[in-house]
Amino acid sequence: MMAIVSNTVSYLDGEVLLEAFVAFDDSFSSRRPAVLINHAWGGRDDFVAGKAKKIAESGYIGFALDMYGKGVSGSGPEQNAKLMQPFMADRSMLQKRIKAAFDAVKLMPWVDDTKIAAIGFCFGGLCVLDLARTGADLKGAVSFHGLLDAPNNIKDTAIKAKILVLHGHDDPLAPHEQVTAFAEEMTRAGADWQLHLYGNTQHAFTNPAANDPDFGTVYQPTADRRSWIAMENFLTEIFA
Repeated sequence: MMAIVSNTVSYLDGEVLLEAFVAFDDSFSSRRPAVLINHAWGGRDDFVAGKAKKIAESGYIGFALDMYGKGVSGSGPEQNAKLMQPFMADRSMLQKRIKAAFDAVKLMPWVDDTKIAAIGFCFGGLCVLDLARTGADLKGAVSFHGLLDAPNNIKDTAIKAKILVLHGHDDPLAPHEQVTAFAEEMTRAGADWQLHLYGNTQHAFTNPAANDPDFGTVYQPTADRRSWIAMENFLTEIFA
């Protein structure tokens, strides 16, 4: 009998108090893989909490991390951009912040700390790719409609994590040049990488609330379904 339990967990990055949303199946007690889930530019919200519960239903620990600080989230594009911008401008700060979540999840008693992956949406996709770029001992990193531009503070680090990028062909926030540059970057790094391009698909395609064609954020239910299945297959492979 499956019993999904969820609660919040506090952890620190230096002096900054952060709060994750954690979900797991309480019906078995053994250690199991964990999946970090990184939110979009608005902060940790119900969307990633829902993903954590879905991850828990697959038998893993879902750990929806917090990049901005306990209780901090944006209420619209302008505020979201203000929250995200300092991290985009200082990628080493971004990497340190997501590494704090990685360190926190490794310490949880029911997590198999040799089997941790990270997934992220939009801004969160960039964050989990940056965690992989630091050479972190991750099994895998999955970006859903993430930003793909390389950080300027990392050069020639071996990437241990397997990489899966799930991307809309018509995403204006990560255009073809950025996709090509990313493929070349991963190849140079010797990474095990794959890229799934979804046709007729823009940015934020997994978010049912996305409906702004002028901005390029539009929900695409087919790509949403296919990308989640691709991620599930990827997790099965890397946690085997």
